[in-house]
Amino acid sequence: MGRVDQASAPVAGHTPARAGTGRTSAQAGTGRIPAQAGPDRTPAALLLALAIAFALLCLVSSEPVNALRLLLTGALPEPRWSAEGGWVLGRLARFGAVLEKTALLTLLGLGMLFGLRARQFSMGADGQMMLAALAALAAGVAMPPLGGASWLLAGAVAVAVGFTFGLLPGWLKTRFEANEIVSSLMLNIVALQAYRWIVAQGFNDPAAGFLATPALAAAARPPLLAGFSALLLLIVLAPWAAGLVLNRSTVGYELRVVGDAPAFARQAGLPVARSIVLAMAIGGAFAGGAGWLLSHGLLGRLPADLPAGLGFEGLVVALLAANEPRRVPWAAFGYALLEGGAQAMERASDVPREMVLVIQALVVLAVVSVRLDPLAALRRGWARWSGGAAPGLPGLEACI
Repeated sequence: MGRVDQASAPVAGHTPARAGTGRTSAQAGTGRIPAQAGPDRTPAALLLALAIAFALLCLVSSEPVNALRLLLTGALPEPRWSAEGGWVLGRLARFGAVLEKTALLTLLGLGMLFGLRARQFSMGADGQMMLAALAALAAGVAMPPLGGASWLLAGAVAVAVGFTFGLLPGWLKTRFEANEIVSSLMLNIVALQAYRWIVAQGFNDPAAGFLATPALAAAARPPLLAGFSALLLLIVLAPWAAGLVLNRSTVGYELRVVGDAPAFARQAGLPVARSIVLAMAIGGAFAGGAGWLLSHGLLGRLPADLPAGLGFEGLVVALLAANEPRRVPWAAFGYALLEGGAQAMERASDVPREMVLVIQALVVLAVVSVRLDPLAALRRGWARWSGGAAPGLPGLEACI
């Protein structure tokens, strides 16, 4: 069976829900616990994390209130009054850096999201981004301006490179049963060393003053909007495109079913192997978009020592967003804002860097773990012991 209608009737081999439990064979085959309906606990988790952070600041700082203020507002624009110019906004450069980091993390978070939605833990975003950035910049340097459209063609090159390199872990998983975590991490090393070798051995600019690629001509870069690269619009456009693929296409439906209920997907005849490969490849395409943003929107030339690790931050953003495309830009903005505030706190207060990292990790951990239900294990244990509904434990039917 190639395509399955999203509202189709029961499929052969798919047993109906068992009376009194609401559990289908698809859920039984995966052991997946659906998300619980209930109030959003994110604000409470944030308040708890900030309270613990303030307690830690009281232990290490002589000015904990000022340090916490810097953490929360240090990266935001600051209105200032001057006798000459009246009210002006300060710290705009710092806030601009937050917006740029938000765009980059939005694309990387979406790149990680597709693999996670298919229940695949690929860690290849770093390598995909680096190779795509290098390919996009090489295309931008080699092509004529084409009336200002060469940066769009360079973007297509970046997405194609990211898609192709992202496809490899999925193909290794489905063809040779290679663990996607190990294979994607090893491919990251291959991509990183290939990137550095290419820049060091030939594709560099001796006049740059440091080991880096040639710079893009101004005509080969995207136009500026309010002083920022037009590619920052990807903060809005990329989540929209990701939601369209996931929720409005056959490929997205198959990917979601494979991730949510792999046993049911096999019984229904869905192309499980193809969905796994496509999930990683589409994620690689978004990581390739991050490389395009890096080369054409942010830097204009690429240094040989481009730091690795942004892909792991993209993973954090995808987890903060609970794998929902529309939440990814907000999670990316919150993460970038927290990072900028932590840097401001480190520079302008007596809080040591180690404590800054501890507080930053604490806030992220609180938001990521907010969806955990501490009573879930108790409800499942009671249900197994009693063999039916659990009195006084609402929501049990949805947990088993």
